[in-house]
Amino acid sequence: MDYERFFAERIAALKAEGRYRIFAEIERHAGSFPLAAHHGLAGAPDVVVWCSNDYLGMGQHPAVIEAMGQAVAECGAGAGGTRNISGTSHALVALERELADLHDKPAALLFTSGYVANLAALGTLAALLPGCVVFSDALNHASLIEGIRRSRAEKRIFRHNDAAHLDELMGEVAPGAPKIVVFESVYSMDGDIAPIAEICAVAERHGALTYLDEVHAVGLYGRRGGGIAEARGLGDRVSVINGTLAKAFGVLGGYIAAAATIIDAVRSFAPAFIFTTALPPALAAGALASVRHLKASSVERGRHQERAARLKAMLGDAGLPLMPSESHIVPVLVGDAVKCKRASDLLLAEHNIYIQPINYPTVPRGTERLRITPTPLHSDEMMAALVAALTDVWGRLELSRAA
Repeated sequence: MDYERFFAERIAALKAEGRYRIFAEIERHAGSFPLAAHHGLAGAPDVVVWCSNDYLGMGQHPAVIEAMGQAVAECGAGAGGTRNISGTSHALVALERELADLHDKPAALLFTSGYVANLAALGTLAALLPGCVVFSDALNHASLIEGIRRSRAEKRIFRHNDAAHLDELMGEVAPGAPKIVVFESVYSMDGDIAPIAEICAVAERHGALTYLDEVHAVGLYGRRGGGIAEARGLGDRVSVINGTLAKAFGVLGGYIAAAATIIDAVRSFAPAFIFTTALPPALAAGALASVRHLKASSVERGRHQERAARLKAMLGDAGLPLMPSESHIVPVLVGDAVKCKRASDLLLAEHNIYIQPINYPTVPRGTERLRITPTPLHSDEMMAALVAALTDVWGRLELSRAA
């Protein structure tokens, strides 16, 4: 078999569909977020980044930078091993305690990313429970899906955010069978929010554990940044909360928070945890500083919500196809993969605005979009320039204004 030809043909097919991904080589400037040098353009000019998951700009916060620098000076660069063999640093343990407190749970466990956290936790918990049936929201993220697959447990998919359909499916399973309901709080591509109370009520009625992915909500919602569950006073009804340190907290890593026995089971049985090098002390220290700051300060969250609401209003006033969103996510519908990529290219080349196109399989075909993520640090002038640039691109590409 001609292996190289086979792979080249697969890549060519991706390009023909307009779904081939090109990485934008950017260099963020500490202290001037959301500006970044774009090394893919002549002269590497500064561009305004409108698609970052550093939702609050905490990756640039002085307290975070100082904590990381101090940890490197004191501890060096790497972790030195897995958690079991010399890699459990003091900063890492302090961070786990802080995260458990954030979610008012007895314990927490850190991973190298939110993806790995879902893969390890779900893949382990559902596998350990004999005859477990997992109920998964239809729009769950890839890492949740992969974790469920890894467990080899039976899976049932309920319609997106449909507690009644979940109840119907759970009623078809033996009452005594172990069950886990897996869903997200904020769905990152549409920006809608799950009916957590209704889903928890169904799970409780059927004796199921609940596993809530809050990666697009931690730091951003709730009195202390504990996410949607905290904001709605529902944290005690959720069995396991998954979060990330790479988005609103601005650093790197993922975690779960739950009962001590659940955490210990994942810690003791999950290969993706046991055989992975631990987070380095500097990353743990930076994340710890970020979590502590956002637990005490609501300034960033308030400004963030105001910026998102203002941008949505401006896009609506301009007649651009803003998709419905309950959260800080601002999706603008294009509906065509090739044109979505073309729109992104024009914004970057002619307006120095960087927004990555979102195409299949991240979203369904026909719903390709530009996913905009305003932060507290995007100014009124930046928003006005963005709306003007989008209006120009929509006219030049003759894109639909219907959302």
